[in-house]
Amino acid sequence: MTLIKSISGIRGTVGGVPGDSLTPIDIVRFTSAYALFIRQSLGKDSITIVVGRDARTTGDMVNQLVCGTLMGMGADVVCLGLATTPTVEMAVTAEHADGGIILTASHNPGEWNALKLLNQRGEFLSAREGEMILKMAEEENIEYPAAAKVGHFIDSHDYNPYHIEKILHLAEVNVNAIQNAGFKVAVDAVNSVGGIIVPELLYALGVKAVVKLYCEPSGHFPHNPEPLPEHLSEISEVVRTHGCDVGFVVDPDVDRLAIVNEDGSMFGEEYTLVAIADYILGREKGNTVSNLSSTRALRDVTEKHGGIYQAAAVGEVNVVAKMKECQAVIGGEGNGGIIYPPLHYGRDALVGIALFLSLLAERKTKCSALRRQYPAYFMSKNKIQLSKGINPDVILKEMASRYASFQVNTLDGVKIDFEKEWVHMRKSNTEPIIRIYTEAPTAQAAAALAEKFLGEIRNIGR
Repeated sequence: MTLIKSISGIRGTVGGVPGDSLTPIDIVRFTSAYALFIRQSLGKDSITIVVGRDARTTGDMVNQLVCGTLMGMGADVVCLGLATTPTVEMAVTAEHADGGIILTASHNPGEWNALKLLNQRGEFLSAREGEMILKMAEEENIEYPAAAKVGHFIDSHDYNPYHIEKILHLAEVNVNAIQNAGFKVAVDAVNSVGGIIVPELLYALGVKAVVKLYCEPSGHFPHNPEPLPEHLSEISEVVRTHGCDVGFVVDPDVDRLAIVNEDGSMFGEEYTLVAIADYILGREKGNTVSNLSSTRALRDVTEKHGGIYQAAAVGEVNVVAKMKECQAVIGGEGNGGIIYPPLHYGRDALVGIALFLSLLAERKTKCSALRRQYPAYFMSKNKIQLSKGINPDVILKEMASRYASFQVNTLDGVKIDFEKEWVHMRKSNTEPIIRIYTEAPTAQAAAALAEKFLGEIRNIGR
């Protein structure tokens, strides 16, 4: 069993022994600490928290524990029920709430669940704030209010129409062009909340032909829920056999978007952000941001439009902070996460779908042809297990020293930029491993670069 406590929340496999996996006791303890933190940080005795969840089978149990605990801490709870991560984020500000909790383990398998924590802006908490909550949870020095101050449960209305309406009113979403294009679209929502809202969004955009695959929000994931090419063979076949113009795949909480071309090939999750940034930058001059492990193609596209690209440390909260700092008009992560500030500062597959269809409709081209318009890069993602007693920080410092004559970035681990390639090495906060990401103009070159650095790290770690 697994329990991972991090600055972004708590996640783990459900059941087992408290402290070793995600049990009711752990859920109550962590939720209590979060409510106490919100009360203290805002200086308020009475707070309101929005709660929403994905469709995984343990969601109802976790939801009841979280909502009950928040009420026990004196918080009023606005319960959205089944809702995407970006929908919950937007509901926090719409309700003028003091925070929010999203019950989702994102792309993790069905036996996992998690609590993701939001501030009053509907954004993820900072590293410092997350550490404070972890400390509160460990100390268990929490006093619950008397009966007269127990919070109220508010069974909220469906926020999907609100979310969709906000997307439709974005200046860069071209509903008329999408409607006139007559697209036929396939959707794989892995039997989670995307199965509800993605088709609703498509119909609202004027797409009349929607082929649904795994859109029943039962929580029984039919395949690995992470939207990677090796998990998407079925939708690839559906797109081909049904003559679809494009296929969209979302993860269980709908903050990541993968795209399937009309011929069943993969557009490439790294290129979701690249294409949408190209569309936005063609209409509005500005800067972009992604994390250090994302494709160089975003930098190329940004500079083509006269903008400045900047890299952030891995993690949505870091990308958002950098976007605000440089006033980026679009940003996100290479895992298919789109962050579009005019809507909200959070990864949102739904706005990604609307913007991508706008781009496809305006260009009047096939999905595969659009993909060929962008620089071709190939990525290799690896990790190396460290022997007991080996300090990953020492290894990373040595690698930075060895390649000091190149462009080295130590913002988050060590990233080394070569003329046509790059390598990013970063330690895991939860496992004794170093992750190694490489990118090059060919798959063979990316794999060779990864093998080179894997070998060097092995030698250092002996």
